[in-house]
Amino acid sequence: MHSVTVTLSVAEMVYDIQNKTYLTGKSRSDGTNHALVAAMQANDDDENANQILRSMSMAFSNLKNKLGEYLDLNVPTASNGLIEAGSNLELSLRMPSNFNLATVDTIAAAAHQYIVSVAVKDWFTITHKSDASEYSVLADASLAVISEAVSKRSRPVRPVPDKG
Repeated sequence: MHSVTVTLSVAEMVYDIQNKTYLTGKSRSDGTNHALVAAMQANDDDENANQILRSMSMAFSNLKNKLGEYLDLNVPTASNGLIEAGSNLELSLRMPSNFNLATVDTIAAAAHQYIVSVAVKDWFTITHKSDASEYSVLADASLAVISEAVSKRSRPVRPVPDKG
């Protein structure tokens, strides 16, 4: 078995969410819809931050559910408390001995993208529904990447006999 820990920076994901909502809002500007554009752009105000962090928490819980067969059962964690913006989210995984360790970065990047996409989808469900479905598709695509990555296996290597 391989023990793999995936660490996701909440601050990095919050920044990514804020940046995506900012850029999407900016692209929807028609010169007259200033209030709509402003509402689409997530920021650090309490009501914005709490919604984003709650969505991230739910997305992380769903991710753990999807990775359930690989979760290290010796590291159970559960809470309904709001995650902290400066904290990290960790996935402790127990992978088979032939797991291809080259995919660990892919798992981390896709997990980041999944959580961000779900949070942006939730945000746009509240602020601009027509943009929410795009992020739902992106979240599903990230799950597919994660599924492929955790299923990668290394080729067996024939042992070299000792000649001595």
